Amino acid sequence: MEKAGIYIHIPFCQKKCGYCDFCSISNLTLIPTFINRLINEIEIAATQFSDLQFNTIFFGGGTPSLLSTSQLDKILNSLYKSFSIYSNGEFTIEANPGTLTPKKIMALHQMGFNRLSLGAQSFNMEDLQFLGRIHSIEEIYSNFEAAQKAGFNNINLDLITAFPGLSQKNFLNTLKNAAALKPEHISCYTLIFEPNTPFYTRMQRNEIIPLNSDEEAEFYQIAEEYLTSNGYSAYEISNYSRHRKYRCQHNLKYWYHRPYLGFGPSAHSFISPYRWSNSKSMQEYLNNLSHNILPISKREKLDQNQLEFEYIFLHMRLKEGINLNDFSYRFNINFENKYKNSLQKLIDGQLVKKLNKHIKLTAKGWLLADEIISTF
Repeated sequence: MEKAGIYIHIPFCQKKCGYCDFCSISNLTLIPTFINRLINEIEIAATQFSDLQFNTIFFGGGTPSLLSTSQLDKILNSLYKSFSIYSNGEFTIEANPGTLTPKKIMALHQMGFNRLSLGAQSFNMEDLQFLGRIHSIEEIYSNFEAAQKAGFNNINLDLITAFPGLSQKNFLNTLKNAAALKPEHISCYTLIFEPNTPFYTRMQRNEIIPLNSDEEAEFYQIAEEYLTSNGYSAYEISNYSRHRKYRCQHNLKYWYHRPYLGFGPSAHSFISPYRWSNSKSMQEYLNNLSHNILPISKREKLDQNQLEFEYIFLHMRLKEGINLNDFSYRFNINFENKYKNSLQKLIDGQLVKKLNKHIKLTAKGWLLADEIISTF
């Protein structure tokens, strides 16, 4: 069986950012109860998935770094006790630079985390204020230095691009400052106006105006050109690494359609052909687990067409594209025959290309990725 991944959703934030639609709350008094229920969930699930083996763990949120080191260690211990986990796997924790200290960073590394993802977002103070971030630029630098001293040799910097008010000059400055630190990985995510967020409400009131697709493409090209010329290679639309070994192995499980289990409110799980997700309600999550009931709110069995489309959608986001041999093996279908007409139009339009048994987006195609994928 393929090695699986574990995602742990920590739904707490000191302050929720205006653009964020992830499940998170600011009532930190619930943390101890949440941890107990989370461990309940892990232990119950372990009885159902004892045959799986795991080589990635990813603590996301929310803000996982808000938890104390003893609380995080308690969760990790429950995972190791409940599941078969490879000792040389990739173990990531997301962190807000405003919630860390050198001592805490050292403790994170000592308890087993070997990949740190810092939510830097920007190296311009006015942009951080617009985004509602709680950290300073100085804290990005100090935490990055402390992480290296602690022994982290796989650090990611998250950056946000293409948001209202962001100038190309400021974004290039952010890229320069980020790349100068030489993190092993950089992610550049376009700001999306998600429903039920403060930014979405402000957009509806015309208080802030989203960038159009051409403007977004310009920011993408700036990132692509600068990072590529400074030693980074894109392996997914939003993700760059300095070497193949620094690609996020956990996120690749999502894009390769490999199995993963998610724990915590709103967390998703996938073991083909089944997918399920937990309740987004913290109250419902806690109540269900207090009665030893898994907090699953939705469960579905994907049919052949759904699995095939998701495979295409996810793989086309990757630089390497669709492996024709793997597609044929998984679905017993010849991709080029089934999608002959659509494929030829995209090739003629120089939006996709065939190279070494792979169908992949061209540089031009990456700017229109969502539109292209929808043609299949």
